Amino acid sequence: MSKKHQKEVKTENRLENIEETLTKTEQFIVNNQKVIYIVVAVIVVAILGYFAWQKYYMKPKTLEAQEQIYPAQRYFAADSLDKALYGDGNNLGFVEIAKDYSITKPGNLANYYAGMCFLRKGNFDQAISYLSAFDGDDEIVSSMAIGGIGDAYLEKGKQDKAISYYKKAAENTVNDFTTPLFLFKAGEIYEAQKKYDKALDIYKRIKSEYFSSKEGRQIERYIGRVTAEKEK
Repeated sequence: MSKKHQKEVKTENRLENIEETLTKTEQFIVNNQKVIYIVVAVIVVAILGYFAWQKYYMKPKTLEAQEQIYPAQRYFAADSLDKALYGDGNNLGFVEIAKDYSITKPGNLANYYAGMCFLRKGNFDQAISYLSAFDGDDEIVSSMAIGGIGDAYLEKGKQDKAISYYKKAAENTVNDFTTPLFLFKAGEIYEAQKKYDKALDIYKRIKSEYFSSKEGRQIERYIGRVTAEKEK
């Protein structure tokens, strides 16, 4: 058999296989028409339902939550923490917003603000609860929430847990603001615990990687102090 003839035979076999596959597919569709129609209908209904839910429920709910959170944010900025948390009689506070609008972005953000309010008020367990409930993707706010949990644990006397959260906050989204801030806080605790090697590692990292930050501009003093303590 010539190479040309072999090639023609292979081509014919491939065509026959394709035709056979198409025939099987067509037969499957014929045999399962009802099921296929039902599956397609369910998918279409689900897609339409999702868009309707977004348009007619989520969008109005989100706008309503945004209107509610603005007054609470103003009270927070003015340090009127009770009004920020519980409202002023006309507007809701962060606690109710977080509860009533939990599925919206403003409702989620209310968890962050409520946690920070409770942290300022010295209610550390509630601060941890609300800050832990916050799930944000903003690189600064999400890191501040994690660091806030560290602050609460530090105030509760749980230094190792505070360090853990400070390190997590520092690495959550690496940037020139929150990373050196929370590294520095972890370093200070290590220094207070007389774990000078660990404190020095952190301080040197701040000097090396974040020298232009607020913490970086003063870090030489801390490096010198820890180095002196190590040499005693």
